[in-house]
Amino acid sequence: MSTLLIAVLSILLSVAAQFSLKAGMSSSTVREVLSEPFGPMTVFSVMTNKYVLGGFLLYGLGAIVWLGVLSRWDVSKAYPLVGLGFACTVALGFALGEQVSLMRVLGVLLICLGVFVVSRT
Repeated sequence: MSTLLIAVLSILLSVAAQFSLKAGMSSSTVREVLSEPFGPMTVFSVMTNKYVLGGFLLYGLGAIVWLGVLSRWDVSKAYPLVGLGFACTVALGFALGEQVSLMRVLGVLLICLGVFVVSRT
């Protein structure tokens, strides 16, 4: 598998992790627990939420996949590709009904331009 595809897989796993964590932290159970005084049960309830656990699992898998990228490319070439995660996150967020302003889209386009410039080196 090409290094670029491995990098994209890692980035997509991280994007999926973000949305899973958001789902967990937005759940009624977690919001209820967070409205109470902070204590050990708060941490336990948040950490045992299936979406929060799933998000951490996806992040872990993404990190393991990212190791394959780092074994083949310089960090200075590989890491800017992480910026593509911003574009994927905004696109998926928009598809899921999140508010995406023109300024946010322009910012992401600038990030993508920077990723393109770095990839040409």
